[in-house]
Amino acid sequence: MGEELQQEASNQQGRSQAQGHVQSAPKLLKGAAVLGAAAVLSKLLGTLQKIPLQNVAGDTAFGIYNAVYPLYILILFAATAGFPVAVSKFVAESVIHGNHREARRIARISAAVLLGSGVVMFLLLYGGAGRIAAWIGIAQTEKAIRSVSFALLLAPVLAVLRGYFQGYHNMVPTAVSQVLEQLVRVITMVALLLYLAALAYDEEWIAAGATFGSVTGSAAGLLVMYVYWRKAKKLRPGSGQEEDTGGKSAHGTSSRQWAVKIAAYAIPVCLGAIVVPLLTLVDTFTMPRLLEASYGGEWEAMRQFGLYNRGLPLVQLVVMIASSMSAVLVPALADAKARGQLDVMRFRAEMAVRLSWLTGLGASFGLALTAVPINVMFYKSSEASLTMAVLAFTALFSTLNAVSASVLQGAGAIHTPAKALLVAIVLKALGNVALMPRWGIDGAALSAVVAYAAAAGLNLVQLRRCTGARFALRPYAIAPAIGVAAMLGVLAALQGLAMPAAAAWHVPERLSASAIALVGVAGGAAVYGLALLRSGGISREELRLMPELDRKLGPVLDKLGPARRSAGR
Repeated sequence: MGEELQQEASNQQGRSQAQGHVQSAPKLLKGAAVLGAAAVLSKLLGTLQKIPLQNVAGDTAFGIYNAVYPLYILILFAATAGFPVAVSKFVAESVIHGNHREARRIARISAAVLLGSGVVMFLLLYGGAGRIAAWIGIAQTEKAIRSVSFALLLAPVLAVLRGYFQGYHNMVPTAVSQVLEQLVRVITMVALLLYLAALAYDEEWIAAGATFGSVTGSAAGLLVMYVYWRKAKKLRPGSGQEEDTGGKSAHGTSSRQWAVKIAAYAIPVCLGAIVVPLLTLVDTFTMPRLLEASYGGEWEAMRQFGLYNRGLPLVQLVVMIASSMSAVLVPALADAKARGQLDVMRFRAEMAVRLSWLTGLGASFGLALTAVPINVMFYKSSEASLTMAVLAFTALFSTLNAVSASVLQGAGAIHTPAKALLVAIVLKALGNVALMPRWGIDGAALSAVVAYAAAAGLNLVQLRRCTGARFALRPYAIAPAIGVAAMLGVLAALQGLAMPAAAAWHVPERLSASAIALVGVAGGAAVYGLALLRSGGISREELRLMPELDRKLGPVLDKLGPARRSAGR
């Protein structure tokens, strides 16, 4: 009881200081909302693009594509979650001192460093495609690897420009470029899929065409960011004549020193942020061989691998939302730390972790219970629905991992996410080897849950140490349990009534599954959210610190019951 009272007093102090900075907080939160919306839209496009690939080309081509797809995701996450975080941090620090010219200089130096490394990586990936395919154990992946390698020539500069605008808390350029990038990628993939399928090309060429969409998408995103860069140069004070990149800044920092400083900060950030694609890459280099040994053929191994990957896009959707929203945390936490506002930093860290916990928990249980209708809706059959249900719980732990990694980076603990990543990779590889011979792709799904949980747990332990964040029982256990129970009751009743009715009325299976899945997701999310508000998972005072969310949910919470002083009480 005494600890809860102490936490309440500390929460009040943190809120008071946070409210005292009303000019910056709404902008940060609006930026988070913009990035979150863009992430939802772009990830939905990314999920939809995989449906025609599986529906038209089958699970074997889908498996080949997903054997190479982690390489693309690895490139994408490294480009959009590593250097952008570092650039946004140093740009934000320069902007605090009104040094806009130095902020642009940081972006130029970062672009040069990253472009050089991108060219080297492109040459290694393109030239070594055959050897990498041999390591995977599937020779058919070689063309797709070469296809995706061209994205390394474009993604680095795109990443730096996104980080530059995030340092100014301007998330609109990043959001617009994300959506356009994904849209062009989807258009390219679908067009090449239809073209190659019409000409009766084999699965190898179809998968290569699918991965080439990442190249055209990156080009479109880069074009958008360059337009915003040119506009900012004309409008922003102090951004006219640039300093020579070989000289020093007003504070005596040379270009070489900046390059080393940015790289030293960005590399550990990259390692922490790319936990999802790296762990998926473990699957790429272990699962095909293990499946081939179990099923005795490359074709069936690729089909099983395709079945396993059916559930990953939905999981990645949840993680993408959390990761995009957490992009604003690094400058915000770094700013609070620089100003010595430790209570503000702790309060923001607690809010970030709790929101990610609530989001991931609801998404995991919701996806698990609707696995069968979602599977039929997207992929025409309910095969491997149990695997999809188990994989759904990686949404919770990978969301916690992504957000806690961002909080740790903003607080200055940049090495912890990398260490947690190494533990998770080892656990995932060992889990595949131990569990797949007995349970197949279900064993691989279970090992993924264990690996993500370990990474998130290690991050949270360190986060509590370095920020003083506390995790009270009610907002993390009692209130979410009530919300989950209410959601599961609604979803179970919906499926129990709707499925027999659809069968009795002879409604086509895919149509009825689609209706059940869509109604279930929307209804389950609404019930879960209302239960959280009613049970105190999110308090009225905390909503007031989030103006956009408060305008929508505040009236609902007022009708549900008296405002709570704190979700932690």
